[in-house]
Amino acid sequence: MKKILLICFVVVGLIGSEIHLSKKDAQYIAKKVWQNEGAGLDKYLIWWNDGEDFASLGIGHFIWFPPHHTERFREVFPMVLEYIQSRGVKLPMGLTPDSDFPWSSKKAFFWAKKSNSKTYRTLFKFLKDTQIYQAEFMANRLKDAIPQILSTIDDKSRAREIKRRFDYILFKDNKIDKRGLYILIDYLNFKGEGTLKSERYNNQGWGLLQVLEHLDMSDRDKYRAFANSAKAMLERRIKNSPKQRGEKRWRRGWFKRLDTYYK
Repeated sequence: MKKILLICFVVVGLIGSEIHLSKKDAQYIAKKVWQNEGAGLDKYLIWWNDGEDFASLGIGHFIWFPPHHTERFREVFPMVLEYIQSRGVKLPMGLTPDSDFPWSSKKAFFWAKKSNSKTYRTLFKFLKDTQIYQAEFMANRLKDAIPQILSTIDDKSRAREIKRRFDYILFKDNKIDKRGLYILIDYLNFKGEGTLKSERYNNQGWGLLQVLEHLDMSDRDKYRAFANSAKAMLERRIKNSPKQRGEKRWRRGWFKRLDTYYK
């Protein structure tokens, strides 16, 4: 995480103009996201959580599927690789946005990690060296998120309301709100846009779209309102989830993360 302190990125198109983020604000956001995802520890740069059918990589714990995966969630790491390539960075030999996670099982992965295999070392070094680009990717994803979300809404008045709520979190006194930007980037990276139909249980999602839809605009603390809406969506997810997944075990960690939005 040390090198990421130099990051400076631009979020474009959220209100029709460029929005420049200072290095200090970029540092604040990137550091908090990595703290949320991996406690800021190198050992979590490549990880495989219990109860999941995929690995999580980088400062954003971007999902990367092994061969023959069964999960329904959006695979983000190939998108990260594509972005890093677009910035002129050469990927390690054999690694492309079309590659599968190198190990077919959690057991095989942790054996490679423990033995510090060449493949593991190469991938770890790449992730360590490209943290600045991973953070840029997260900001760029936010830039693209709201048009993507709005494109899925047929009702124009509802679409305008979602955009208004997005701007309500993002801005303060007509300027980018550092905490609001952190909240939006972190939740988007955490639980996605909410537009993918496969990322739903009982046809109910838990992404950024759903959180904005259920945001209590009467709460004078907008940060708390966002966190409470997110908690409600994740509580609904847990209730709707297949029992064999045991998702309630994640509630405490998820809610602790959301508490950073307003505490």
